[in-house]
Order: sequence, then structure tokens, then C-alpha cells
Amino acid sequence: MCRPSLEDQTQEKIANLIKIAAEDYEEGQKLKIVIIGINKVGSELIHLVHDIAKRCGIHRIKPAPLDTTIELISKGEEKLNIKISDHEGIFKETGGDYWLTQLVCQAICLSKNITQTAPTKAELALDIPALRAKVTDRLDHAYSEPVIEFCRGNRFRSTNDPYLKLLKCVSEQESSIVDLTELANAHPDVRGSINNVKEKRLAILIDSKPICERYFYYNPATKHFAIEDPALFYFMKHLNWDDLRKKCGFRAGDREFDFDFAISFAGENRPLARAIKAQLETLDFSVFFDELFEANYLGQAWHKTFMDIFSDKSRFVVCLLDKFHLEKIWPTFERECFVPRVPEAAVIPIYLDNSSFPGISKDIVGIKFSPDGVPQEDIQNKITDEIIYKLAARIESI
Repeated sequence: MCRPSLEDQTQEKIANLIKIAAEDYEEGQKLKIVIIGINKVGSELIHLVHDIAKRCGIHRIKPAPLDTTIELISKGEEKLNIKISDHEGIFKETGGDYWLTQLVCQAICLSKNITQTAPTKAELALDIPALRAKVTDRLDHAYSEPVIEFCRGNRFRSTNDPYLKLLKCVSEQESSIVDLTELANAHPDVRGSINNVKEKRLAILIDSKPICERYFYYNPATKHFAIEDPALFYFMKHLNWDDLRKKCGFRAGDREFDFDFAISFAGENRPLARAIKAQLETLDFSVFFDELFEANYLGQAWHKTFMDIFSDKSRFVVCLLDKFHLEKIWPTFERECFVPRVPEAAVIPIYLDNSSFPGISKDIVGIKFSPDGVPQEDIQNKITDEIIYKLAARIESI
């Protein structure tokens, strides 16, 4: 079974074997390689080796067409001596998936206590709302746990819900296989959440939780996300997402933020900012760090983007304050955006020297940090002890 979590090197080895098999077959040898279970997300392996795409293909098991679905339902009706009112309605509900069609028909029968052949012809109406509730309840025992574990992320926090927002948005699509970059661009209300997790955090979540890896597929290189179990997708499409949010333990906040932290810094302090960003991401925090999001904001003005992020879309602003931050144009602009948030305790200063800043009084509790005299191999530990732990505790205190 080829899964999207396979490393490119492994996929390339498989692709080379397929190419060799195809060449041997052309020379008269009946040698084939058949990979069972390859999904659309993983299909890029046939493009990893030059000249392979035209030698092989992917053969998908397609859902049943309308006439086959009607035939399947009719055979069941004959055996049970029943008549379901709307065959086409069932087909529209299940998309022709064989297993889901059978489950839906079973739910219709059970709603009328039909468990064996009826002594007289029974007419069964198709009640879509009642049907969806019954089927979703039936699937809950199988799919509730993986959905909740996915939504809670790699490190649960009651305010850390981008995975829930992503999954809910996917459930609202026609297809269960989506390009997350396209999805983010098409849905501004969840763009920040999707962009926050699609580079690294989503892959880490799926890799770290076997129950998520079993049901959810993601290729961070192509940004393709897939739910290939039709029953799981059906379950998600008809979930009560407000109830799910409560089950996950998320708190409803007065404001929605795209980022837990946005880091403001002068270019001279980029290495320190990058180290802070990396450690916060390890703890599954969403962090705005300019170079991570350049591709997401192509075609947009940095001026407008930075104003939104530092003034409104970040829960906290972490500012690395020193003489460079005071003198440089962009850090000064960022300061103008986030200084109005100082009274709401949303600005966390990290003081790198004794520079004074308008709007940021000396009595604001911040973090004093200096790497002077610290061996290079101990810098990361110093950042962890003096900065990261304190930032994490600040989030947890909300």
C-alpha cells in the first residue's frame, strides 16, 4: 500500500521498479507491478521518474452509477418485501458509494423496524434529515475519536483550534481531496488557520498520531489533503460542529486570532527571531514570522498585511526591542501597529538593550535577554529557559 507519508526517496524507488517492469513487459516478459491502495494524494510517485507516466497509470475503483445503485437497492427491496420511495435521493445522498448506500438503506429499514422480510409489502419514505442523524449516530463510534484527536492538534490547548477549522472547511467541500493552498485562498475566514498548519504542523500532527494517520492523508510538498473513506467524509459533512467543539474542549472566545504570536524584529535579530519561531512551532503554537508566509501573501501589499497581523490578527505580539528596532523603518511601522495594544496586555517586550520606546513604558513586564558570554552550544537552551517557557505560560494563563 503506497501512502502519501512515504518519503520521496522511497516513492522514487517504487517508481523506478515500475519503470523497469514496464520496460521488461515491452520486451515480451509478463512482469507487472500492481500497487493496491494508492490514493490520489500519493499518485505523484508516477511523476518522480522521467518517462514513467506514459508507461503506467492509475486505475480507480469508482462509485456506482445511478443505474447500478438502483439495481442494488431494488435487490434488497425484493428480499425484504419493501419499497423505498426515492432511489435517486439515496444515490444523491451517498454519491454511489456501495458501502454507504447499504448503510443508508439499513438505516431506513431500522427506522421502521424492518429487520427481516416483511409479511406484507412495506412502503418506506426517505426522510433525509432523520436519515442523516441516524447514520451519523451509527458512524459516531467509528469516527468520533479520530476526528476529535485531529481537531485537538498535536498539543492540546483550549484556544488552539486551527485543525478544527480546517477540517470543518474540508467537510463543506464537494470533494474530500483538496489543495490546501487553494482552499485557504478561497476562504478568507479560515485562511490564517490553514496557512498556519499547512507548512509543517499538519504533517507533524498526522505523523505523531497513528489514529489520525489511519484516516487523514497529507502531502506537505503538494499541499494536498485527503479523506478517502467516503463514510468518514459523510460523517463529517453532517456533524454538529458546535457540539464537536465542546467535546474537544475548545473555549469560545470573544475574538478570533490567526496567530498565537507575531514576532516583530529588526533584521539584525533575525537569527534570534527564527530560533524563537522554531521552538514555539515545536510546541504547536501558530507564529507569524515574515519569511514563512511570503508565498501566502504574494500579490498583496506588506503594508496592509503587517498592519492587520500586528494590530488585530495575532493574540500576542512578541517584539525584540533594541536600538535597531528603534531606528529601522519596518520595525517602526510594526510598532505603530501594535503599540495601541499595549494597554490590553497583548504586547510582550523582549528587551535586548536599554533603548526606550514611545508607548512602551519601562514598567511593562517583559523579558530581558542577552546572549553575551553564553557559549554558542548553550544559546538554544537559554532561549528555551528564558523566553519560550514564559511565552507558553502566558498562553496557558488565558
